[in-house]
Amino acid sequence: MTEVSAQQRFYITTPIYYVNARPHLGHAYSTIVCDAVARAKRAQGIETWFLTGTDEHGQKIERSAAQAGRSPAEFASAISGEFRALWQRLGLSCDDFIRTTEPRHVRGVQKLFRVLRDRGFIYKGSYTGQYCVSDELYVDAPPGSVCPDCGRPTETVSEENYFFKLSAFERRLLEYYEEHPEFIQPEARRNEVMAFVRGGLKDLSVSRTSFRWGIPVPDDEKHVIYVWMDALANYITALGYGSEDPADKARFERFWPADVHLIGKEISRFHCVYWPAFLMAAGLPLPRAVVANGWLLFDKSKMSKSVGNIVRAETVAEVLGVDALRYFLLREISFGQDGNFTFEALVQRYNGDLANGYGNLVSRVVAMVHRYFGGRLPEAGETGEAEAELRGTAERVTREFAAQFEAMDFARALETLWSLVAATDGYLTAAAPWKKPTKRTDEEQVRLQARVLRVAAEAIRVVTALAWPVIPESAAKVWAQLGLGDMKQAAQDGKLKSIAWGGMASGTAFAEPAPLFPRAEKDAMERMQNLENENNQSAVAAVSAGPTASAGQTAQATPAAEAVAAATAGQAAEVAPGAETAAAAVVEKAKITIEDFAKVELRVAQVLVAERVPKSDKLLRLEVDLGDEKRQILAGIAQYYEPEKLVGRKVVIVANLAPRKMRGLESNGMVVAASVGDEGAPVLAGFLEDVPVGARLK
Repeated sequence: MTEVSAQQRFYITTPIYYVNARPHLGHAYSTIVCDAVARAKRAQGIETWFLTGTDEHGQKIERSAAQAGRSPAEFASAISGEFRALWQRLGLSCDDFIRTTEPRHVRGVQKLFRVLRDRGFIYKGSYTGQYCVSDELYVDAPPGSVCPDCGRPTETVSEENYFFKLSAFERRLLEYYEEHPEFIQPEARRNEVMAFVRGGLKDLSVSRTSFRWGIPVPDDEKHVIYVWMDALANYITALGYGSEDPADKARFERFWPADVHLIGKEISRFHCVYWPAFLMAAGLPLPRAVVANGWLLFDKSKMSKSVGNIVRAETVAEVLGVDALRYFLLREISFGQDGNFTFEALVQRYNGDLANGYGNLVSRVVAMVHRYFGGRLPEAGETGEAEAELRGTAERVTREFAAQFEAMDFARALETLWSLVAATDGYLTAAAPWKKPTKRTDEEQVRLQARVLRVAAEAIRVVTALAWPVIPESAAKVWAQLGLGDMKQAAQDGKLKSIAWGGMASGTAFAEPAPLFPRAEKDAMERMQNLENENNQSAVAAVSAGPTASAGQTAQATPAAEAVAAATAGQAAEVAPGAETAAAAVVEKAKITIEDFAKVELRVAQVLVAERVPKSDKLLRLEVDLGDEKRQILAGIAQYYEPEKLVGRKVVIVANLAPRKMRGLESNGMVVAASVGDEGAPVLAGFLEDVPVGARLK
């Protein structure tokens, strides 16, 4: 991370998230990192602005909205609402949430376009070539080529455009990279970007005419502004760029340039080539650093809705709590590199570091202060070599942690901090204040207990203060148990700015001990997996299938169909922060070949048994007859069908779906349903004619 400006102000941004799918753990990771950095800066007394938001324009959104039967504004509002709701549930401390459909953003983007045009960096021309709609990326390749980033087929585009003179900035960009090696981090991303620029820059099309969902080009509404120029400008429009309001102008002057743009590594080119070139052309300062994090993998594969390995942050939060998720992501993943997420690793880290480590240490010390001293912190009295050693460890850890966290080496910083947890636990165990040897007098025992508990509590205070940006909710609980009051207020008042040993006053009244991190039992992994399976099952049941299928039809419920739960709200610029949204089904359709379709085995089955799955509001357990065999299938339709009314009914199932476990039960197949109405209520596929059990649909 770069040094903070002399004015002691700090501006950090997440990428704004594209509204083509619900938020998942990868999105949460980037935003949690920024939140932790922002909290740390505020605790240091640095005025901080933390921005996040959603990217809502472009051809891909227009097409997805049309496929979902919604206007682009409704579609964008739905997904944006889910991001906002999740960030609130995770307790993220963002100062602003920008949407690219907001009037303030539209105004600022149009001003940027005018400035670039008036300064001679934009001209009108035409473009014929390849375009990746998925990545909203121009691809320099022959027709029929696939996108080099995502591997999807490109489309040939031929249209009138405005062009930005990107080629004029090739030398200036390379010189800037050389003069400011900290601008692109980590080094691997810097090398990639420099190689791209050295390969030669061509002028960039910055408008489109073949679709309408975008910001109109000023004075020429036949064109809409290229989605990446639109999206990148959010970092300045959110601060007030383009506004005549004095408060907006003051905020822009106060916080721009940004100290850190935190991004995913796959969008480095846009942020490290296009964005600085736009800013240079507009005469605006460049951000101090663009820092790229790696991908969050699930079982060593990149999370992707098309692959079906998405994990939601809500799942972890519900089972283990928000702080468990925050701690795991920052401790387990070496920032800047790809990191692997598994439920097993999460539970191991939670139990080892939080439940058995920090949480257990706090509970023991607080409980003993209550047991031996009536809940008030005693005087330490004379200290010895062991106490001096623990104090030295705490002071070393404080210095090292601060440097490592500032360098965004979060995994190493937390490893360092938890070494103080281990050292304190070892000190406590060695002193064993709960034991009284026969040769030790009562007075000596009390003095030992006072010394040990006072020193251990001091070490816990240091750990808690440093850990606050990472596990704010839990740290605040510990702070209160130590009798230190409201930790959020302490941070605002600058009391966490300098954590010196000896900051606890004798006689401080401790609160009653309360559990912090209940140990995760063996079923925690299964519960999280069940929640994900239920979520996926519900999404599959809501796949938009058109009319109820008859024999010979497939109802479009193919493995290639992708469903995401969305929400409906008002027009994009009118959704209030935190507005609740209703669930809806959104489908991204993909073309498949006849060979792909032939792989899907759709068969007629008759329901023999139907009953609710215990402790699940969504799942029904069905036993079905396929003629030559009987199967158990779990279906996420319990909110819409009474079990007893399904017995004897003929349904369509996907018979060759790989088995999966939910709530400890194995499901061998999937029931096909249409999605009806705004809430995507499932309607089971059926038949007008009598169709034999076991018949295959084709």
